[in-house]
Amino acid sequence: MSHSTPGSNPAGIGRREMLAGAAGVIAGITLVGLTPAAAVPAQVPKFAPGTGRTARVLITGDAGTGTRTQWTVADAARAFHAREPFSMAVGLGDNIYESGPNGPDDVQFAAKFEDPNAGLDFPWAMVLGNHDTSGVFPGDGGWLARGNHEVEYHARSQRWWMPSRYYSVRVPEQNPVVEFFVLDVNPLAAYIPPLLDPYWAVDGPYMNEQRAWLDGALAASTAPWKIACTHHPYLSNGPHGDAGNYEGLPLEPLNGVHAKRFFEDHVLGKVSLLLSGHDHTLQVLEPTAASKGTRQIVSGAAGKTAKGQPAPPGRNAALYETQHELGFMVLDASAGTMRLRVVTVDPATGAGTEVFDRRLA
Repeated sequence: MSHSTPGSNPAGIGRREMLAGAAGVIAGITLVGLTPAAAVPAQVPKFAPGTGRTARVLITGDAGTGTRTQWTVADAARAFHAREPFSMAVGLGDNIYESGPNGPDDVQFAAKFEDPNAGLDFPWAMVLGNHDTSGVFPGDGGWLARGNHEVEYHARSQRWWMPSRYYSVRVPEQNPVVEFFVLDVNPLAAYIPPLLDPYWAVDGPYMNEQRAWLDGALAASTAPWKIACTHHPYLSNGPHGDAGNYEGLPLEPLNGVHAKRFFEDHVLGKVSLLLSGHDHTLQVLEPTAASKGTRQIVSGAAGKTAKGQPAPPGRNAALYETQHELGFMVLDASAGTMRLRVVTVDPATGAGTEVFDRRLA
């Protein structure tokens, strides 16, 4: 992969600086976000999304194992893409198992992202997960700054889109039919809370800046479909459970109570869908009174499943769910409709089967 020097403008990339240098337009997608890593400009030509008034989006999560299961799911996605081309993908976190990358040039990016996804040549809007920010033990979320390595990798990859720790993606750029708001709630849900660093605190500068940015970005969006993307879910019938009761723990903040409040104050009722991973399941949940009409989708089965793990008591109403099958989802969005499909993948043969197909709006 060729790299350009900082400040250069490689062929095929257009760039526009916006407020605080925190946004850029590259290959026809707008990416917006304010972060400690700042918005990272690409040093390589980026894959561009499809054009037109429709978007077909691959929704995948918890993929980054580098194992045969990840490759198997990617094979099924490649077969789907050959029949019905994707415009882009959303990767819902835990991109580099088990503990995240050790720098932007870590070979894990090739082994656990680039190589398995060869041929899936479109933008992948990536979300930070708890395993991407590990400190003491895998998945503890105890080294939040580690996520900046994945932001830096945006400069090096044609596929990987993470210009900052939180950002938005508009498709198409002008008069979008859908806008994705990629969020980082790891400071609110870490198993090792950032008690000693006020920057990452629940009401510290990082989260307060993200809240202000999100409120403003949602209010300014003209897209008919606004979709939030996080690693941790608000609702889930998987082993991790609902925010405010993660792992069935009564102890704050380990139960995700701060994530619950963030969702309820800044996300729910303002977006049509909330896409999350974390639980290694496929779930299409029904909106609830608490979710204010926002539908929770969980797609975290691209590398592992929850087979053999106990599900939490008290289940949320679901249009579809499976706890023990690999797979991904496909979202088709136009100005007036949203269609969601769930594809499960046979780990032995790699065959994908559409098991759910519903127009959601």
